Amino acid sequence: MTFADDLTPAALTTALRSQRVGRHYHYYPSTDSTNDIATDLARAGAPEGTLVLAEEQTRGRGRLGRRWLAPARSCLLLSLLLRASLPVGEAFRLTMLCSLAAAKAVRATTGLSPALKWPNDLLLGGKKLAGILSEASALAGTLEWAVVGIGLNVNFEPLASPEIAATATSLQAALGRPVDRLPLLCAFLEEVENHYPLLWVADGAEDSLWGEWRGRLATLGRQVVVREGERRVAGLAYDVGRDGSLLLRRDDGDEVAMAVGDVTLRG
Repeated sequence: MTFADDLTPAALTTALRSQRVGRHYHYYPSTDSTNDIATDLARAGAPEGTLVLAEEQTRGRGRLGRRWLAPARSCLLLSLLLRASLPVGEAFRLTMLCSLAAAKAVRATTGLSPALKWPNDLLLGGKKLAGILSEASALAGTLEWAVVGIGLNVNFEPLASPEIAATATSLQAALGRPVDRLPLLCAFLEEVENHYPLLWVADGAEDSLWGEWRGRLATLGRQVVVREGERRVAGLAYDVGRDGSLLLRRDDGDEVAMAVGDVTLRG
């Protein structure tokens, strides 16, 4: 299989069907961090839907300060600027939106169906396919802007990288062939735009964004350990709250809601 695998502005402009999301595009062959650039653009007044993408990140990071390791031109490494005027307490809905959009884009372009790991990863075969890191600014309790960064493993062999071989996978590894990143990128941006209005439906049975996100969570029904700083909570992950918190039933029977944390499976 051969393809150009071209993510340049000219290629994206020709292929993209969304009206706003991705239409202001900043492309870098290499940069420190797309989230840092997008944050600077947000502060300078860049419009909603601004996209920053790099073929390589020299200081890419995930949650909890972890490094994001990715060979050049092998992944989708991007940050998206959103100006959704949500209450700060609903900021997690942006992670819901983008994680679902990424999972649907993978399904639409490859036929694979990633699961979601609370709070922000995509999984294939129990291994990490993608991670999301969100950063935001608020004013008087309302989001002013948010930058959602995504690293999605597309075309590399994790077994060639001992640091991540045990925990990570890629689309190429799952399919046994390389994947054209441009249709995948376009599908993601279009899914974000299509689902964007659902951000403001946060209550009741009509909240399809929360419901679909919840339905894709591989974490639910599993015995887990959640670490939040020095705090460690073990128990059954039995549900998620409307605010995105993970609901645990501890071994002593008490129930606790974890707003953030790093999850590992028990046993």
